Amino acid sequence: MKETVNANIGSMAFTLDEDAYRVLGSYFDDIRRRLPEGDAETMGDIEARVAEIFREKVASPMRVITLDVVRATMEQMGSPADFGEPRDAAQSGAENEVPGEEPTEATPRKLYRSRTERSIAGICGGLAAYFDADPTMIRLVMLLLILFGGLSIWAYIILWIVIPEEPARKFNIHRNR
Repeated sequence: MKETVNANIGSMAFTLDEDAYRVLGSYFDDIRRRLPEGDAETMGDIEARVAEIFREKVASPMRVITLDVVRATMEQMGSPADFGEPRDAAQSGAENEVPGEEPTEATPRKLYRSRTERSIAGICGGLAAYFDADPTMIRLVMLLLILFGGLSIWAYIILWIVIPEEPARKFNIHRNR
């Protein structure tokens, strides 16, 4: 048996089970941290949309909003990251924490030659992935540097030798037997 919580979301009354209330509360808190300070109007609009989705998913007002309904609504609304970066940099480390799991550290970016964005050796595609840029622009800059900037083709070849190729992705295939 689970406890339920009565909550007012977007000026509508709902009954949520305790787990659903906790998850929805942390979802709203995460979004609130990402919105400009004092932006109550946007937060009100988000809550109103969540209330509309709850009304669509749960036909009777007497039914309880479960954790599955909250998760489906959150998926429909989008990730809190869609609303921007958190206002406080100290909060950014705690934003991805899941209750019951240890926090994970951000993996450092590494420079690799691209396996997918390659014309010759994947150097420009790898640089584009590393700097989060367009591979075509990196290729144009590289070409201009080779032709007019004094960067020789030898530098490209050295990069080809020095930069490792991106590791192959492992795909898990589950077969029914």
